[in-house]
Amino acid sequence: MSNEMRAVPVRSHTGTIPAGVSRAGLSHDAGKVLRNTYALLSLTLLFSALMAGVSMAINAPYGLSLVCSLVALGLLWFVVPRTGHSMAGIYVVFAVTGLLGFGLGPVLNMYVSGFANGGQLIMTAFGLTGAVFIGLSVYAIRSRRDFSFMGGFLASGILLAFVLSIGVLVASMLGYHLQPLALGVSAMFSLLMCGLILYQTGEIVNGGETSYVLATVTLYVSIYNLFTSLLHLLGFASGDD
Repeated sequence: MSNEMRAVPVRSHTGTIPAGVSRAGLSHDAGKVLRNTYALLSLTLLFSALMAGVSMAINAPYGLSLVCSLVALGLLWFVVPRTGHSMAGIYVVFAVTGLLGFGLGPVLNMYVSGFANGGQLIMTAFGLTGAVFIGLSVYAIRSRRDFSFMGGFLASGILLAFVLSIGVLVASMLGYHLQPLALGVSAMFSLLMCGLILYQTGEIVNGGETSYVLATVTLYVSIYNLFTSLLHLLGFASGDD
């Protein structure tokens, strides 16, 4: 969690831009991390989408989706933190996003085959996710507010939501379908991921995050969870879930 940093004025009283500050009001280092983060994030999203397409094309089983997600989770917890400041971290990021993308394929196939408007639901969730991400990112960059105060709340909330999601999954495997709780978890994840996008973007623009690899992973996971949560909520709202 970074120390509070005040917004830097774009221009001084003499009308010149202060040294080390870009026209967007970001320091040179923060601007570089932001550019590298968005470049790597774009590539990982494309790669993830490609892997999801492959998974859908070969009709990968749902069990394989769970395995991919668990392996990706292991990489996130134990490998990414150790490689986030090295070139090796880039390869790990692609491994994580590729696994999550491949694991998403069976879920998307389930919506396509199980809902009369499955394709529309997927595109709506995709559009909403993109709009939310862009809107929150623009706000965080333009305002340059310090969102570090959200760190503890987000960590606790995400841990709670994760534990609850595991509980819902186990109950479902045992034949108990806790639909209200499942919807509540999806709503929690949606709100938490919005907060995480603000928090991570704020950390970048205020200089609290210096690793574009770690920033990319955080933003990708935010987008991924926001998309799947919105898809679940939209599926329920359609009346066929």
